[in-house]
Amino acid sequence: MSAGVLVACIGNVFLGDDGFGVEVARRLAEGPVPPGIVVTDFGIRGLHLAYALLEPYALAIVVDAVQRGAAPGTLYLLEPESVGDLEGIACTDAHGMSLPAVLATTRAMGGAVPRLLLVGCEPACVDEGMGLSERVAQAVNGAVTMVRDVLANEVRRVRREEVEP
Repeated sequence: MSAGVLVACIGNVFLGDDGFGVEVARRLAEGPVPPGIVVTDFGIRGLHLAYALLEPYALAIVVDAVQRGAAPGTLYLLEPESVGDLEGIACTDAHGMSLPAVLATTRAMGGAVPRLLLVGCEPACVDEGMGLSERVAQAVNGAVTMVRDVLANEVRRVRREEVEP
């Protein structure tokens, strides 16, 4: 893949299920990562994510706890069409990182935000404390599989585009 893919995992391990993205990053790092794919645990470092998005990625996959009102442990794969769509997606802001603000910062620094997918998990609790709740911990493997499936599909799509005129 020429432009590559950034898998940006975010969250705060000191706020329970908000550490979901951090755990997904750890699990993804245990397996092979295809060339052109960058998996990074950004934790609560929003400015670092904004700087990373200055690279010309074809796709950014953000992994985070997402509150949408479903049962804890529910996984989501969302593709917001615009930054405005992210306002309606309640990424847990317990880690002090607002995804719309990160994207706005990227644009303010002259960057272009790539196509964006959000792999989210409904948290049970984002109160102070370390460790994921049982249902969110059980969802981590599913999220890792979801990210790997998206990456495989993206690689196939890019290869088709490179072959077809």
